[in-house]
Amino acid sequence: MTDLTNFDPNSVGNPNNNIFGLPFSEEEARLIILPIPWEVTVSYNAGTARAPEHIFNSSIQVDLYDADVIDGWKQGFYMRPCDKKVLMKSDYLRKEAELYINYIAHEEIVADNKFMFKSLNEINAGSDFLNNWVFERTKELLDAGKLVGLLGGDHSTPLGFMKAIAEKHGDYGILQIDAHCDLRKSYEGFTYSHASIMYNALEEIPQISKIVQVGIRDYCEEEVDYISANKERVVTYFDKDLKERLYEGESWKQLVDEMVDHLPGKVYISFDIDGLDPKLCPHTGTPVQGGFETEQVFYLFKKVMASGRNIVGFDLNEVGVSNDEWDENVGARCLFKLCNLMIASNPA
Repeated sequence: MTDLTNFDPNSVGNPNNNIFGLPFSEEEARLIILPIPWEVTVSYNAGTARAPEHIFNSSIQVDLYDADVIDGWKQGFYMRPCDKKVLMKSDYLRKEAELYINYIAHEEIVADNKFMFKSLNEINAGSDFLNNWVFERTKELLDAGKLVGLLGGDHSTPLGFMKAIAEKHGDYGILQIDAHCDLRKSYEGFTYSHASIMYNALEEIPQISKIVQVGIRDYCEEEVDYISANKERVVTYFDKDLKERLYEGESWKQLVDEMVDHLPGKVYISFDIDGLDPKLCPHTGTPVQGGFETEQVFYLFKKVMASGRNIVGFDLNEVGVSNDEWDENVGARCLFKLCNLMIASNPA
């Protein structure tokens, strides 16, 4: 156990300590955050590969008192260092992806260009590598008895973690906060695109019994058709419909209770920051007007926990990097809330 005798939770965060200025080692911490500095397939704005490092730096100023989970931090949070080889691979493949995306945007045929065909294959192979890399490391942590959260990076990053959760916990459901459905098949030719994470999760992980999507407001006909064809496994709350129900007199509590009722006993939270109002995440990869306040989302998470359901893992992704650290500041606070709620959902 970590000796907290000389640690003052009311003082300024110590940058020589770990995430949130906490003095825990990986061995001592109950919850481990695995950073994934990866953004190869982003289709609009880049930058999220460096979000984990920036969120770490911003986390030092987060106050440790959480009225919902008092002293949750005392069970120990620890964030592993970003893997520089993964970041370098992401940077290299991202440059290839940018050239490739520009090529197909002009309606050129990939098969007619040997370089572009090779680039596409390298990108897909790189994404497959990352999925296996994430699976191996999250499985190792889960097998060691740790609670695990994943910090992206783009939204393609948690697929390997979702597979490790399935192996550890069996059947479970996903609560997805997002502006996008992420149900496209091989978007832009990328098998493991950030826009395909939930499609790939449903197709490759039979233990996922239900996905409840909340806040969706930017989607295509292909995704609507997929939702219609998979009503037993996919429940989608479109932002437009939620707002209209609120305008017509329903309370947020009523809507949240309905959402929670769709979820099974074990729940994985996948939090794409672009599910929030873009004033809170202006530099996210694909911002969309509308969205939630943080407290609306936190209320939903708390209701999941209060229902007796078990939060078995989470990811936070698509946080942007800004000049004034606003995006990272919001990201750090969302991460702290997720860590605390997961600790509370899994009593020691």
